[in-house]
Amino acid sequence: MWSPRQSSHISDDSPMIREQPVQRTGRTVEWHGKPYYSLDAYLKNTYGEKLYKIAIDAGFTCPNRDGTLGRDGCLFCSAGGSGDYAVKTVAHSSVREQLNAGISLFHHKKTGTRFIAYFQAYTNTYGPVSRLYALYREALDEPSVAGISIATRPDCVSRDIVTMLTRLLAEYPDKFIWVELGLQTIHEQTAGLIRRGYPLSVYDTCVSMLHKAHIPVITHVILGLPGELKEHMLSTIVHLNRQAVWGIKLQLLYVLQDTGLAELYARGGYQPLTQESYTGLVIDCLEHLHPDIVVHRLTGDGPRDLLLAPRWSLDKRCVLNTLHRTMKLQGACQGRLYR
Repeated sequence: MWSPRQSSHISDDSPMIREQPVQRTGRTVEWHGKPYYSLDAYLKNTYGEKLYKIAIDAGFTCPNRDGTLGRDGCLFCSAGGSGDYAVKTVAHSSVREQLNAGISLFHHKKTGTRFIAYFQAYTNTYGPVSRLYALYREALDEPSVAGISIATRPDCVSRDIVTMLTRLLAEYPDKFIWVELGLQTIHEQTAGLIRRGYPLSVYDTCVSMLHKAHIPVITHVILGLPGELKEHMLSTIVHLNRQAVWGIKLQLLYVLQDTGLAELYARGGYQPLTQESYTGLVIDCLEHLHPDIVVHRLTGDGPRDLLLAPRWSLDKRCVLNTLHRTMKLQGACQGRLYR
């Protein structure tokens, strides 16, 4: 069993345990008809098929919830800790049981036979290294799981955790491990408003550490945060272009019940984006984004029973179809304005 005492120092010249996914420019890699390098295109190019995500709730909490940094969570975060669609531990206590329950939901799919175990709810590196090691192994041991994706905070990724992840990659050479970091914005004033709880320098250090360990990083960015203009959001994209970022999730800011943002919205202190505004922002961000960065998300799935605004976001197919149609009409594509 893994022990923190077994950790070794990761230096800049540490031998490569496992190579990152090969990055290519959009001019040579197949985008499968989309005007950006989608996760779906990457998976089909790399694995020859679509991989389905199964969201896991492994029973973690968050330093913004347990009193370490605060108890109310980030301004926009629901009580489910962004894991509202995860297979709940109430019904399934183990990771293996949650995976089996999730896999059973895809039995009707005619394409794709492998899965990504997505540790989604709350902060999924916030615990003893030995516990994390056991949970990740439980997912990686499932034969149909091609790899795992770990959603977390950069201030909760220690060197011991990174060392443990490199060990797992060596133990499962035919599988992948991705780390998803909730950055949301590079602007400190906005970060304070949304109660993020760490400075940008912590994110930058974490990305560098993971990159040196050859662990792909996916960064979460929220569009439409209170007080941010298009220029603020584009400068976040420019910053990510300069980092060793492999993937990105662009997320619309939702107003969910029982959140700090819901209180601000009720007082008239926040106005959600219109669909037209959001479409324009996504296109601007994509056109400034490095063409090698894999786009994992361009909208989201606000829980219908919790969503207060914007209600137009509930029709996800319409949102994406409108985006694709507008990009085609404008001749827009990822990286067109990248410098």
